[in-house]
Amino acid sequence: MPVTVCPGWRARSNMTCHVQRYGFLPLVSALALTLTLSSCGDGGGGNPATGTGPTPPSFTSATTASVGENASGTIYTAVASSTNGAPLAYSISGGVDAALFLITPAGALSFKVPPDFETPLDSNRDNAYEVVLSVSDGQNTATRALTITVTDSVSGGFAVRRVGTGFAAPVYLAPLSDNSGRVLVVERAGRIRILNPATGAIAATPFLDITGQVSTDGERGLLGLALAPDYGTSGRAYVYLTAPDGAIQLRRYTASAASKDVLDPASSDLLLTIPHPRSNHNGGWLGFDKAGLLYVAIGDGGGSGDPDGNGQNKSTLLGKILRLDVSKDDFPSDPNRDYGIPSANPYATSGGAPEVWLYGLRNPYRSSFDRATGDLWIGDVGQGAIEEIDRVQTTQAGLNLGWPLFEGTQGVPGANPAGITMPVTQYSHGSGPLQGASLIGGYVYRGSLEALQGLYIFGDFISNNVWSVPAAGLTQGTTTPSSSFTNRNAAFTPDTGTLTSITSFGEDQSGELYIVTIGGNVFKIVPSG
Repeated sequence: MPVTVCPGWRARSNMTCHVQRYGFLPLVSALALTLTLSSCGDGGGGNPATGTGPTPPSFTSATTASVGENASGTIYTAVASSTNGAPLAYSISGGVDAALFLITPAGALSFKVPPDFETPLDSNRDNAYEVVLSVSDGQNTATRALTITVTDSVSGGFAVRRVGTGFAAPVYLAPLSDNSGRVLVVERAGRIRILNPATGAIAATPFLDITGQVSTDGERGLLGLALAPDYGTSGRAYVYLTAPDGAIQLRRYTASAASKDVLDPASSDLLLTIPHPRSNHNGGWLGFDKAGLLYVAIGDGGGSGDPDGNGQNKSTLLGKILRLDVSKDDFPSDPNRDYGIPSANPYATSGGAPEVWLYGLRNPYRSSFDRATGDLWIGDVGQGAIEEIDRVQTTQAGLNLGWPLFEGTQGVPGANPAGITMPVTQYSHGSGPLQGASLIGGYVYRGSLEALQGLYIFGDFISNNVWSVPAAGLTQGTTTPSSSFTNRNAAFTPDTGTLTSITSFGEDQSGELYIVTIGGNVFKIVPSG
């Protein structure tokens, strides 16, 4: 179905391409034209040559080469011919990745440092290294543009496989914690479906269907889901949605007595209601930490530049990440507050709303806990310039992540960075391989694939880029530049369909990674072959 506005995503102005017209060269004599043409080399898209002799060297070696990661020694041998019999000498004369190579006068090309497929150093971080070689006979020179592609030589490589299709605007995926391997796919309009990734089958009966109780205006919808850590016994599940009046609601449902494959709609328990004045910046993520506390990511209320000042107001729940103890009720007389306040919350007794754990967020649409370290990784969608990723330990309550004083590390005039926790990494808006305009936060991969171990994998809804970056290198106190990202677009090309308009990443019970797209598809990262 057509979708014009989706969670966390904003319309972008069209890119404009400028073409500069060059005037014609003055006419030259026929003799001069002949001499000019005779100095041009052959092969390799022009094999340009310079010099005074009529027969410059000519490259005969290929314009491309492929090598496995960690390759050392000679990876390519440049070969050229000369009709005058003069000895030839080879050198590096250019290319965006020239500084990463060495070449001998005899033409043996090598990497200065053996390349790593998982952490490439080429300019685009796509494992395609570009260098320009030159050959000289002492009087004349010719050049050859060369691309060296580095391949993944780690055993147990990976592929991207479509494992589900036919969903209606899916926006999230979570594991069904019954050791069946099945996953739950959240549809924006109010349904949650059960998918068997092994067969592609979608259960006929929805896990939950509350269509009609959910607003899908703007970026609204059924946006988040988290099963209780003890779902196998309690049958409790928590959902994050926007109600028809636009308010954010946190609800709890309980599985039906007949089957834990179905939540009982009549069991709905409204835990929290937050008025939300506009249809954008709804946030939408829910997740439990290892202690069983529930974290809730709330947007700033919408509008440009946080017009209501919610992000820095510790007394409001908008523009925050909340931390709740849903095992108890500290507010029995308040039907809109059916939960407890963890004693370690920074404002549990005073200074702000007791539910608040972090503040200074714009639109934390997708976040995740690292199942190995327990750290929370927050993807906060930016406004007009920067998309940011924050990493926070669960013991670091009360941090200020900066919005709207800062968008990433970019401050408004006069903003003081003192007391602000800057992102561990960020990227700028644009259409390049390391750019985008609407962050989709991902996961630190902890599944079975060796090639992806310890990588934070994430993407962008607008640019359709998918990236990875070593999680161990992203630490508070340093904002790692996007040049450290590996662009995974080629490596993540699926067997069927395309990774277009990603709405969420997800994990199953085993920690294997999934990708969800607004067009109705679910993809899984699987072993190659």
